[in-house]
Amino acid sequence: MLDQLLADERRHRRLVHQVVERHLQILFGGLPGGNRVAAEDKISVMALPGAPGDVISFNEVLALVDASGTHIGTPLVAGASVAAEIIGHKRSAKSISFKKRRRQNSKRKRGHRQDMTQLRITEFLTGGAKASAKAAAPVESAHDHAGIAASAAAGLAAAKAAGLDTTKFQKLDKAVGQADDLELIGGIGPTIAKKLNALGIHHFWQVVAMNQADIDGIEDEVGFKGRAARDHWREQAGELMAGKGPRAKVDQKRAAEHGEDH
Repeated sequence: MLDQLLADERRHRRLVHQVVERHLQILFGGLPGGNRVAAEDKISVMALPGAPGDVISFNEVLALVDASGTHIGTPLVAGASVAAEIIGHKRSAKSISFKKRRRQNSKRKRGHRQDMTQLRITEFLTGGAKASAKAAAPVESAHDHAGIAASAAAGLAAAKAAGLDTTKFQKLDKAVGQADDLELIGGIGPTIAKKLNALGIHHFWQVVAMNQADIDGIEDEVGFKGRAARDHWREQAGELMAGKGPRAKVDQKRAAEHGEDH
């Protein structure tokens, strides 16, 4: 009888241990995909809105371990949340989907890169406390934000002097004055920049002036469907004209070289 009771107790403890471990493996269900994290951990999750330096909170905490012990939610830990700082945005490694139908001469190959957001876990909060707003750390860069903006302003002024309505998108036979470096816009590389130039797009003000119909037409011609909206080309072009400089994912060396030219 005693042996049976001891065996039952051991079995019960194993089950409790398994449940606790399971909760800890998916410690913070509010983070996409479920993650077990600690302070200062850096993780990548499915794309989230926000700019680098923004602090966001996840309120769906399944379990929390602190100095007072382990707290298991039912299903969530009341008043607990996790604060994280956005480090930046990137795209995952390419995954390939290949389908072939036997004896039908049918093959299809598609690639996909998922938009991701990089996070740094900053603090754990209890009792309904709010995350402390945290200013983004200054990014060290050698490029000249003012020089990029001055060049864009000069191109804008030249276009106005030539009688162009810069509030409306229009293609140009050639750049008016000095062309802007479209590759400073995140998501535009050398290949796409050449295609845009060939279509008559040379300046940031042209990108800012695009409406959705303009973007749709250009994407049909060039073949990069959805990239302008996904990478926020218009917003980035406006930031460059306002002197904010390239976003973090842009090649800093190239941006530095651009700044040295002004």
